[in-house]
Amino acid sequence: METFDLIARLTAIHGPSGREGAVAAAIAGLARPFADDITTDTLGNLIVHRKGSGPKVMFAAHMDSIGLVATYLEENGAVRFGKLGGVQPQNIRNVPVRFENGVLGAVKVNGKADEDKLTMDDLYLDIGAASREEAAALVKLGDTAVYATAAGRTGNRVISPYLDNRVSCAVLLMALERLESRENDLYFVFTVQEEVGLRGAKTAAYVVDPEFAVAVDVTGAYDYPGASRAGSAALGKGAAVKVMDTSVICHPQMVEKLSALAVESEIPYQIDVLTRGGTDAGAIHQSRLGVITGGISIPCRYTHTPTETVDLSDVEACARLAAAFAQCKL
Repeated sequence: METFDLIARLTAIHGPSGREGAVAAAIAGLARPFADDITTDTLGNLIVHRKGSGPKVMFAAHMDSIGLVATYLEENGAVRFGKLGGVQPQNIRNVPVRFENGVLGAVKVNGKADEDKLTMDDLYLDIGAASREEAAALVKLGDTAVYATAAGRTGNRVISPYLDNRVSCAVLLMALERLESRENDLYFVFTVQEEVGLRGAKTAAYVVDPEFAVAVDVTGAYDYPGASRAGSAALGKGAAVKVMDTSVICHPQMVEKLSALAVESEIPYQIDVLTRGGTDAGAIHQSRLGVITGGISIPCRYTHTPTETVDLSDVEACARLAAAFAQCKL
């Protein structure tokens, strides 16, 4: 499958934290031809195993996205909602949303709200209902909603909601398809509930018990006009080898090995130093007695908005680097 088509397929699936089942089913179907076995643990992590006699290596990419959850139905039919993960009210004004059952709506702002100081309490969902009874026939409390916008492409750039982190799921699928060597014992883990506290990665790392681990996730690309300097990555400059974020300081052995592999394989790469945000590496590296952990990051602009943006050349570079590490001598 062409890379953009794979990304578009994965980003279109409803899968906020705690509701990743449909994403897992799609990934399992795509991974099955290249796996020795596929299992799902109690929390819902999807574990794709390629057997080998060498060191145990775990790759992790989270399947879940941020999202909204219905919390209260107003008399006039408006739906109040809470957030799953890092949803910022300023980023979702007037954004169309879709509930898991297909009901459409839009995020709207209370008439008297201060637009410069918005909170989640200032927002509501308009689903076209005229009363609480009409709303209740469409949406139940606890139902989840996601951004209802599709992936698009301009040249080599992809603009889509939920590239965080379906693009990394695509990277692992691409790497899995490219494997030739079977020396290392490989576990490609598609985790749940990363956006609400790295929960799936914690249990997955415990059960897999790897010697080495690589968390694959997006990283902030602050290369647009007026951006802060919260990270070092930029679009179009290759796979980002993680040095640190707020959840992990990567093991020097992993930083050196991933960088060396990129040079040896002529894979474009850059260094990822991020001063905000974290990845599954934060939970994995502290599992049991500790895991030698690194990260491969896809630079992404405007994370946690409906218009996240990545470069397909970076996606390709990350897939090549993941496949190279999976097959290298450790």
